[in-house]
Amino acid sequence: MATSEEQQPLLRPIVEVAEADTKHDEVILDFEKGDPENPREWDSKFKWFIVFLLAFMAFTVTFTCIGVVPIAASIVDELEGKHGGASTTALLVTIWELGEAAGPLLIAPLSEVFGRYPVMNGCNIVFIIATFLAAGSKSTRLLIAARWLTGFAVASNVLNPSIIGDIFDSDQRGSAMSLISLAPLIGGAVGPAIAGAIAQTLGWRQVLLMAAGLAVIAEILFLTCFRETYKMAILHSRIARLKRESGEFKSSAPVPKNRHEDLLKIWHALTRPFAVLFGSSVLMALSLQASVSFSFFYVMSISLPSILQETYGFNPAETGAAFVIFSVGSLLSVLLCNSFLDRIYITLRNRSIAPDQGKPEYRLPLAVLGAVLLPFSVTAYGWIAHLALPVPLLLASVALLDFTLLTNIIPLQAYVVDACGLYSASAMTGVIVTRCLMGTFLPLATEPLHQILGYGWGFTVLGGVAAAVAVVPIAVLRYGSEWRQRSEYTRDA
Repeated sequence: MATSEEQQPLLRPIVEVAEADTKHDEVILDFEKGDPENPREWDSKFKWFIVFLLAFMAFTVTFTCIGVVPIAASIVDELEGKHGGASTTALLVTIWELGEAAGPLLIAPLSEVFGRYPVMNGCNIVFIIATFLAAGSKSTRLLIAARWLTGFAVASNVLNPSIIGDIFDSDQRGSAMSLISLAPLIGGAVGPAIAGAIAQTLGWRQVLLMAAGLAVIAEILFLTCFRETYKMAILHSRIARLKRESGEFKSSAPVPKNRHEDLLKIWHALTRPFAVLFGSSVLMALSLQASVSFSFFYVMSISLPSILQETYGFNPAETGAAFVIFSVGSLLSVLLCNSFLDRIYITLRNRSIAPDQGKPEYRLPLAVLGAVLLPFSVTAYGWIAHLALPVPLLLASVALLDFTLLTNIIPLQAYVVDACGLYSASAMTGVIVTRCLMGTFLPLATEPLHQILGYGWGFTVLGGVAAAVAVVPIAVLRYGSEWRQRSEYTRDA
């Protein structure tokens, strides 16, 4: 039996500060029904405009990230000559994910301290600067460092699901989550296609300059049109406004700052994602499974250009165009999730003992489908390449692989938002850090596996890894509602 102290949340000081900030004359402020400052009460058209902004930036980010994939080898050859190799080419692609593993450690907790608006805009500006730096790089080391910085500054992956949770009720989030998941995957398909053609005519630097231009347009829209969505930040601004109107700020003497308390708040904010992630066995297990699934996107992105060029004789422009097939699998997956994610949730909720209370686990049936199909699609992709079967069959396996991994990941993101509530941004950060670390390093094993076992058996090994973790969403679907109660961050309210 836990003591009362052991039962307190690890982040209790932060929660108490947040609650204290929403008090005025000992009255706790909250949104009332119809409150125009409540993001969930905003006009539906404006909500979907916010979704469009999030999707546009997500598209731009992925366009920038994946655009160099089909031309990575030629970039390394230009900058390094014969000194470059397959590992350098792979690192040029995957280093982005290492940046994304580090950035969210700051981005998510800061968004819960200062709000989504300032953090999103600040990150977008750093992203633009880093993209221009990458376009002007004269060495592979500088280019890799610049791509790490662009990955570090990506806020959309962390904040998009949380912003969706801020502005939509739980039974409306599935459609919005599907749409913001579609945008980056379209960027991942269009980016290589455009990059391959432009790199062959104007050079690879023009690809990055185009990406920087898109990011500038997105940031202008965010600065002028985006509004704060985080409840605690909005209420904090409200209490500050009430104090100004009542004259409290004028009558109170300046209070000396306590540096120790400030540093303690920052430390709590930075460690919050780890506290949330490691404070929930359910989140840890789903994070591992999602990270393995996500890593196959980069495994395929790194291996496909060499397969197409070495086995099938494609040139860079044709290789880039082949990446459009990614959008086919992505589109099918998003259509599936858009059509059934909320529908399944509502159906299971209505069939439950308490039909007025949904459970996060009702998001997981589609995740189970994706997890079960993923090992087969990974293995099929490897053997089709190994046997040099017709190109249409290879591209069909690419679409299937993309479909299965996305069908697995989208519901998991919705699950995290539903299960973690106010801690959703920090929870998503913990999941994304794990995902990005796996996405950085697991794809580096692709070339050694190919050299030792060939594509067929090499991808069979990777398929076995996917099969080993496929049991996680199945188990969480069955037992997750009980397991969640053991954590302060996922416990039912």
